[in-house]
Amino acid sequence: GNMVEWCLPQDIDLEGVEFKSMASGSHKIQSDFIYFRKGLCFGLACFANMPVESELERGARMKSVGILSPSYTLLYRYMHFLENQVRHQLEMPGHYSHLEAFYDDKKGVLPDSKGTPSSQQPVHWLPSIHRYMYPEMKITHPAGCMSQFIKFFGEQILVLWKFALLRKRILIFSPPPVGVVCYRVYCCCCLANVSLPGLGGTVPESKPFFYVNVADIEMLETEVSYVACTTEKIFEQKRDLYDVYVDNQNVRTHHEHLQPLLKINNADKEKYRRLNDQRQMLMYSQEVGEDCSSCEEDLFILFFMEQNNRIFQTLMEVSASQDKTLTADHARGMGLDPQGDRSFLMDLLEVYGIDVMLVIDNPCCT
Repeated sequence: GNMVEWCLPQDIDLEGVEFKSMASGSHKIQSDFIYFRKGLCFGLACFANMPVESELERGARMKSVGILSPSYTLLYRYMHFLENQVRHQLEMPGHYSHLEAFYDDKKGVLPDSKGTPSSQQPVHWLPSIHRYMYPEMKITHPAGCMSQFIKFFGEQILVLWKFALLRKRILIFSPPPVGVVCYRVYCCCCLANVSLPGLGGTVPESKPFFYVNVADIEMLETEVSYVACTTEKIFEQKRDLYDVYVDNQNVRTHHEHLQPLLKINNADKEKYRRLNDQRQMLMYSQEVGEDCSSCEEDLFILFFMEQNNRIFQTLMEVSASQDKTLTADHARGMGLDPQGDRSFLMDLLEVYGIDVMLVIDNPCCT
């Protein structure tokens, strides 16, 4: 099995990290990177696999070199260092001087030796519904990560958007390499950003857990909302651990009351068309040199944030009105389909505790 070969500080609790930093099935690939969560910390590890003429190592030497930090937003800065170090460890096992120097230089931003930030409250890693933290949630990715996410899922991103906004437990399955799938977790979380203050303080936080494995089952059993990915097919059978299971482009749920959300309606198609139009305009403005400051990530995040803000602004206005009645016109004004999004709206009102009466039962109202 996997084992922790070396670490600093030596008294930190790293139980299970040897399986988080090396995804199941990694022996079939040459290299990978992996984001994961360990307690209140996030990790980034780079994996590499090198053939060796050694019976003891069964013809292959596999290692991961990783770091833990209270936030995942800065980990990308050290990706290149970790890639170099894992190659170094494969070729010269047991030489840790570079890693020691790195730790001595960076340890000020790491948690204390018990693995939890000292004298700090747990950090909300995503902009919770009532806490706008967009500038801090940058995560680096291959050029075009958001673009790949949109191309990969197509109109299905609108289905994922609804589940993310409802704070469902979303599990993404994929065989290795898992690095690009960790980025899908991040993109999924970006779908649920809301920047309106004072909304839903009791709403569960949507947590990016990134890579999870069977060792995380006990922890996942206690979570009410998360987005994660795995390479272990066994999770598919453990339906009590997730609400939404994503296998390649196939998004599905075993909850009957969530089934209507899987269907793409006309309002979803219109949103997808608008998103693509905005992307085309951005690409054109970059080509002609008018706008070099905007990037697709910003466009993607702001597109869904504005959409979400519009929905919650309307819902709060209706809930503050005298008759508290949400009509088909309200639904259309929010960019939703009065009929196709009815169950989505009902779930939204329940999850966020918004006191509104829905009167779009009658198909003639559409």
